[in-house]
Amino acid sequence: MTRDASAEAGSRARDLLPEAAASVSEAVALVPEDAWGNPSPCEGWSVRDVLNHLTSEHLWAPRLLAGDTIADVGDAYEGDVLGADPRASWKAAVARSMLAWAQASDEGRELQMSFGPCTVGEYAQQMLVDLVVHGWDVARGAGVVFDPPADAVEEALHYAASMADPDGVPGLFAAPVETSSEDRLDVLVALLGREPA
Repeated sequence: MTRDASAEAGSRARDLLPEAAASVSEAVALVPEDAWGNPSPCEGWSVRDVLNHLTSEHLWAPRLLAGDTIADVGDAYEGDVLGADPRASWKAAVARSMLAWAQASDEGRELQMSFGPCTVGEYAQQMLVDLVVHGWDVARGAGVVFDPPADAVEEALHYAASMADPDGVPGLFAAPVETSSEDRLDVLVALLGREPA
């Protein structure tokens, strides 16, 4: 992918983040109180564990987009970031994150990530994938509806397909699973190691 095409893809992903985040918030609002400990499709993680991970990512985003390094942030968002009210903690974190993303207009600027340098545009693509896929994890584990925007699913699928590995991504995603479904969200989650059915 050329630099211009990469920046354009990053810009599209950034523009889709608010709607994708809103769809996750809608699902989170529906989670029954007795479902937080349910297993999610993300192996070894409960519904609460997945939301905790996603919330932590959105606590990190404003710091990284502002130019902080991994060392600057340190262990500020390690452990439980949800506290006694998972919904409120998610809502506060994602609101700050979306504000930071709205101000992040230079898709080509490099950020220092745990895995090395990454442009703002690629970071937006990664965040979009995580919103869509982990939103699905939360909803599926809790037994609630999840309806992400079709454009966000397509953009996430395009990025995930470019990064997919037959063996999965160690520490992130399991190996792809077969699916006969033509639903684009099913195709995405199957590509990232989840069983849509």
